[in-house]
Amino acid sequence: MPLLDRTGLRTDIWEASADGASAAEHVIVGFACLDAVLAGNGRGCKIGVAITNDVKAVALEPYLDQVELIAIAFPNSGDGRGFSIARQLRALGFKGVLRASGPLIADQFASALDCGFDEIALPDGVAARQPVAQWLAMAGMISHSYQRGYGAQNILDARRAARTTA
Repeated sequence: MPLLDRTGLRTDIWEASADGASAAEHVIVGFACLDAVLAGNGRGCKIGVAITNDVKAVALEPYLDQVELIAIAFPNSGDGRGFSIARQLRALGFKGVLRASGPLIADQFASALDCGFDEIALPDGVAARQPVAQWLAMAGMISHSYQRGYGAQNILDARRAARTTA
């Protein structure tokens, strides 16, 4: 699964582990076993957690200073709940790496970055259909958003400001 950030392809240093029993330095575990893995992390490896897109962001709040990465699953490109979770995690103060994992499309890249994602793990089929250059071109295509508080300027506020100066 290729890993993409705002600069292009990157090497994935994280290893998925069903139960945290891995010799890797960076381990991603499921949310269900996160408590046990954190309690038994005597060797001090970096812990990440993989969640489905129906987990509430507040459920992760007690762990935000203990995990280095949160990977949010996207079952398909039409299910945007992961964007909301990412935004909420950033609002709760998560400073680590947020990873979108699943079949997003290049058109969603700018929105993913605006919501707080740092990287996207793409299925091989999606990566084959949409090359990295297409993803990077789309990252800068959106200059305004409809929602307030995202990275891009809010289009409604921009229109209001234009009316008051005209």
